[in-house]
Amino acid sequence: MELLILAVKAFIVLHVALGLGAVCTWIERKGSALIQDRVGANRAGAYWYPSNPLLWPIAPFIRIAGMLGIINTLLNDAVKALLKEDFVPEGTSVFMHALGPFMAALPVFLAYAVVPLAPDFTIFGYHVQAQLVRIDTGLLFILAMGSLAVYGVVFAGWTGNNKFSLLGALRASAQMISYELAMGIVFVTLIIGYGTLDLYAIVESQQDGWGINPLVHPTGWLSFIILFIVGMAETKRGPFDMPESESELVAGYFTEYSGMKFLLFWLGEFAEIALFALIISLFFFGGWHIPFVELPEGMWWAALVGHGVLMAKVLFFCVLQIVIRWSLPRFRYDQLMSLGWKGLLPLSLLNVMVTAAIHI
Repeated sequence: MELLILAVKAFIVLHVALGLGAVCTWIERKGSALIQDRVGANRAGAYWYPSNPLLWPIAPFIRIAGMLGIINTLLNDAVKALLKEDFVPEGTSVFMHALGPFMAALPVFLAYAVVPLAPDFTIFGYHVQAQLVRIDTGLLFILAMGSLAVYGVVFAGWTGNNKFSLLGALRASAQMISYELAMGIVFVTLIIGYGTLDLYAIVESQQDGWGINPLVHPTGWLSFIILFIVGMAETKRGPFDMPESESELVAGYFTEYSGMKFLLFWLGEFAEIALFALIISLFFFGGWHIPFVELPEGMWWAALVGHGVLMAKVLFFCVLQIVIRWSLPRFRYDQLMSLGWKGLLPLSLLNVMVTAAIHI
C-alpha cells in the first residue's frame, strides 16, 4: 500500500508540474496578445461544426476552447513539435546535444518532489503527506536544483557549435550564478526567520498570519521583493532574458535545437516559472492557508481545498511574472549584472544582518 501511495503521489506531482508549465505557456500566448492589443491564438477548433450528430453536444465546448487558444497552445503546438525534424549541428556529439535539454529541465522537475502541495490528511486509515519526499533540508534541495540547471544551459550552448549559442550560454551561466548569490542569502534570511529548513514546517508556521511580512517581521517584504526579482532573473524571462535575446543572439543557447528538444527547454522554463511562484506562495503568503479561516486537520476535503487555495496563489504569481515580462523593456547586459552585484547582493546582505540582529 505504501508503494501504491508513493506511485500515486509521483503521478500527481509530475502532472501538477507539467500542468502548471502548460498553463503558463497558454497564459504567455494569450496574455501577451491582450497586453499588446492582439487577438492571439484563436483559430484551431474555433470554427468546428461536425457533420456527425453524435459530436454535436461537445462541439460548443471545442469551439470555446478554440477561441480561447487552448487547442492551439496545449495540443497543436505539442503535435507540431513532435513532428518537426530533429537536427544535430555538424561537428558535435549527438549524445551531448540531446543531454542539454534534459539537464536543463530535470532539476526543475526534481525540485517539485520536495514541495508540499497541500496539508497532510488521513484517508482509509492511512496518513498521507501531500509531498513526494519530505526532507528536513528541503530549502537547500531547491537551491541545489536551481544551481544544477546551469549545466544544461552550458551544455546546450557548447554543443550547438554556434557562436550565438555559446554567447547565450555564457550569458545565462554568468546571470544565474550572479543572482544565485542573492537568492542564497535570502534563503538564509528565511531560515533565520522561520528557524527551520523544512518547507512543510515553514508553511504551518504561517497558519495565524500571512507569512513573513511587516506585520510579523520587519524585513519580510524586503526579502519578498529581493527574492521575486532574483527568481525572475533565475528563470531567464524578460526583462532578464539576455541569454535568449532574439534581437542579438537569435534564440540564445537553444538556437540549434528543434522539435521536442526545443519544447523540453520551453516546458522547463515555464515549469520553473510555476515553481518559483509556488516557492513565493509557500514562503510569504501562507501556502494553502486561508487568512482568518482555519481548515480542520487531517480531513481529505480540507487538503483538497488547501491545494486549490495554493494553486490559486501560484497562478496569480505566474500571471504577474508574465505581465511583467511583456510590460518592461529588456535590460542591457551591463545593467543586468550591475543590478545583481551592486544592487541586490549588498541589499540581501544588509537584510540578513538586520534579520540576524533582530533574532539575537
